[in-house]
This record gives sequence, C-alpha cells and structure tokens, in this order.
Amino acid sequence: MEAASLLGLACLLKPNAEERNTNVSIVDMEKGTSQYGCQHYRRRCKIRAPCCNDVFDCRHCHNDAKAMETDISKHHVIVRQDVEKVICSICETEQDVQQTCQNCGVCMGKYYCSKCKFFDDDVTKEQFHCDACGICRVGGKENFFHCDKCGCCYAVALQNKHICVEKSMEQNCPVCYEYLFDSLKPISVMRCGHTMHVHCFEEMQSHSQYSCPICSKSVRDMSNVWRHLDREVAATPMPEAYRNKMVCILCNDCGAISEVSFHVIGHKCTSCKSYNTRQTNGPLSSNGF
Repeated sequence: MEAASLLGLACLLKPNAEERNTNVSIVDMEKGTSQYGCQHYRRRCKIRAPCCNDVFDCRHCHNDAKAMETDISKHHVIVRQDVEKVICSICETEQDVQQTCQNCGVCMGKYYCSKCKFFDDDVTKEQFHCDACGICRVGGKENFFHCDKCGCCYAVALQNKHICVEKSMEQNCPVCYEYLFDSLKPISVMRCGHTMHVHCFEEMQSHSQYSCPICSKSVRDMSNVWRHLDREVAATPMPEAYRNKMVCILCNDCGAISEVSFHVIGHKCTSCKSYNTRQTNGPLSSNGF
C-alpha cells in the first residue's frame, strides 16, 4: 500500500514533456556561464569587428590589439553600435547580434543591450543603458542621474551639489591621459567640476598635489593647511630688505586679485584666505619692486 502510494506520488511529480523541454532549455541557456570571455568581460560570445573584419572577445580587446600594431595606419577603435555579427563561444556559430544563440540556444550574456551590442554575464555590476550618454554604465540605474550640462551620468549624491562643467567627461584624464567618458575605471568628480580617475586622484594627493591639474583650484578642504601656513608665516619674518615689498597675486580658488606683502612661504588671498595663489603682473603700490 505504501509502495503504491509512493509510486502514485512519483507519477504526479514526474514532469510532463513540456516541462522537460523547458528544463532542458534553461540548462542549455546557462551552459558555460562565467567560463568564457576576457579580462574585461565574462560573456559567451565574440564579436566580429565591422571595421577590420577580425574577431575579438570584446571591443576593448580589439582596441588594445590595434593600438599595438607597428603600422600606425592600422590604429583604430571600434564603434560599438556598428557591430553586426557575433560568434557563439559554445558552438562557434556566427550570427546576427542577439542575446540567445540561434543554433545551441545558449544565453551569450545575462546582461544584453541591443543598442550597444553589449554582452556581460556578470550582472553584479548592475549594468544599465543611458540613452542620453548613448552607452551602458554600471552601478544601478537608481543610483545615478544624467546631468545634461556635464553630459554624463553622476551619482545621485551629486545631484544639485556639483559644479557643472560642459562635457566634463569627454576628455582625457589629466593624470594618465586615458579617455574618461567610457573608461572602465572609477572616476572622481572634483570640487571644481573637473574629472579624473579615482586612482589618479588618490595618487596625485599622495604626492602632496592638492590642486586640479586643469584649473588649479583646490580639490579638497584646505582650511587646516591654510591655518598652518598662517603660523609659519608669522614665525618667519622676512629680512629688512623685503619687509615692505608688495606683490600682486591671483587666487586660484576664488579668482580675486590682491596686493599683499611678499613672503617666501606663500601669499594669502585677502578675499577667501587661501594660499593657493600665484603672482601676476598686476598694478603695485610704490613699495613694490
């Protein structure tokens, strides 16, 4: 009796043909997950570059390879939206760009963007497509907003709290000179509104460089440093010959022009009290020389 009951229960739980096909499809789609790709992305397909007809794991692999060509005339980058053909990494079938392989049914990328022709199996990056930027970004769409003036996506923490610089990301990092707009590395937005890689920003500060390489404004709160310089100036009187010397300075932080006493340690802006200043050829009093 118990055996019969168990047999009946097994029959009830046995999947029908449609369910079996569904299960097989799921298995096929997941085949090779995270086992294929390159140093840039985990994906189960390669792309055929429309510009040179060569096959690469991703556009970055293409761009890196072409940049290494000894013949400079062969240097070029791929336009991601122009990719039309992909090759499945599982069955090696070449086909039109699509998320699921038309031959073996494998999902070639858990994240897929038909606009960017982009595949990635690592969805922990929380990829999303920004129509205004025209590319896919990472970090979760709910955590970013697109600034129309800056022309890029910024963290919501910066909304209405950053200085806008037109097309601030459409330039090279001022430290390493890598193009920022579609860089894979984290990017920092400085107090002045200019941008650079987070690593480059930290490296710059580790060498006691605290001003923006582009506009020279201070990149952090320097009030403690300015107070320290106040004490240094007070403790270091200038020789008699220089005590009445006046110089004209331009403040890199607020833009004010001041006439101040010359000092070898530094010159303090009379407007914002910053020492981030430089001498100019402005008008001087009769004591200047």
